[in-house]
Amino acid sequence: MLHKVNIAHLAIDPSSNAPVIILKAEEGDEKVPIWIGLLEARSIVSALNDVTFDRPMTHDLFKNFMGLLDIHISRIDICDIKDQTYYAQIHFMAKDETFTMDARPSDAIAMAIRFKAPIYVDDSVIDKSKEAVDNAEALVKSEDGEKWAEYLKQLDPEDFGKYRV
Repeated sequence: MLHKVNIAHLAIDPSSNAPVIILKAEEGDEKVPIWIGLLEARSIVSALNDVTFDRPMTHDLFKNFMGLLDIHISRIDICDIKDQTYYAQIHFMAKDETFTMDARPSDAIAMAIRFKAPIYVDDSVIDKSKEAVDNAEALVKSEDGEKWAEYLKQLDPEDFGKYRV
């Protein structure tokens, strides 16, 4: 089952200095944290805040190209997690056709914002992300690794400020 989500928070994770986006279900309390790259975070923040640049950024360029071909995004799905890597699909509409493409969640989210398309998360992703946080174990057996594992267990989306990147 898919759950419609919204972007609840986007911030820098203080322990890793990596951007993290928190998706929250519209119905219920389910939350999914996804760590993303700095460039994708910048693209997401600029789209959320309607910031425009003199020249198009990559996601804006792709949107402009799709507009020339009369292709739209109907929705995106965060559909799986494998080995701590999230997977997404972008659902496109072109004239009388529909098609789906694999994408990184950060790119899919950046495009969904630009097309005002809904974002969905699969049940399995919600379960696996909870499991990953609940069973966080330091892969690096060091003091920093142990601190990171403890941080993941205590993760609360309210610890992050809304859209602060």
